[in-house]
Amino acid sequence: MFSKAPGPIGIFDSGYGGLTILHGIRQLLPQYDYLYLGDNARTPYGTRSFDVVYEFTRQAVVKLFDMGCHLVILGCNTASAKALRTIQQHDLPQLDPDRRVLGIIRPTAEVIGSLTQSRHVGIFATEGTIRSESYNLEIRKLFPDITVSGVACPFWVPLVEYNEADSPGADYFVKKRVDQLMRLDPAIDTVILGCTHYPLLLPKIHKYIPRGIRIVAQGEYVASSLQHYFERHPAIEQRCTRGGQTHYLTTENPEKFKEQAQLFLREPVEVENVTLG
Repeated sequence: MFSKAPGPIGIFDSGYGGLTILHGIRQLLPQYDYLYLGDNARTPYGTRSFDVVYEFTRQAVVKLFDMGCHLVILGCNTASAKALRTIQQHDLPQLDPDRRVLGIIRPTAEVIGSLTQSRHVGIFATEGTIRSESYNLEIRKLFPDITVSGVACPFWVPLVEYNEADSPGADYFVKKRVDQLMRLDPAIDTVILGCTHYPLLLPKIHKYIPRGIRIVAQGEYVASSLQHYFERHPAIEQRCTRGGQTHYLTTENPEKFKEQAQLFLREPVEVENVTLG
């Protein structure tokens, strides 16, 4: 059904936030080819049901497999929380048992044990990711002694996507959620940004979060995890082409995608429109 020839590494997100994951991976592993797919026409995923997120994510994975990817990374916390396990366990054996789909929640959970001293961790994320409790479950599996508290930040993604992350208006929404998290657990010493848009709000988050608290953005940890994955799975690594090229696909307006992508990547991109489903 799918080509057996080597192909690029696929990275999928419901919108633009996965570009922060792509950026982190390319910093560490620039030699590979990448194919980024943003389902911008149907974003956001954060408030959608499990079934809808699963169906949309499955369509994106099939599209990336069709375009030659042997490995797809769900650079989206909501898709990782709501769709990854079903795709890995149910769909991959039928689609192609030699292909792989990875998420970004576990790599982040794996490093937390070495980052927190107080063993109290906070999470900022979308409503869907918080409600799924995916971070709590993954961290508890690996580090049962760590207490996890999460806060949903519904306005943070629009602030980023409407280029308001640096505006004075963003201060109100960032401070409100930071204060809410610190009231939940004042012993927190490490905070995970559990949405790939949130690194663009880092200046505001640092402004309001108590000094000394470590902020964990996912890009570098996902990149390091992928590097280790390749070391353990050389057969998968060999199916990933090495040309240092990145191509971009969107289900929305390519011109709008170009404009937004420059906010995240600080470089011009060329993008094609695709249809899913």
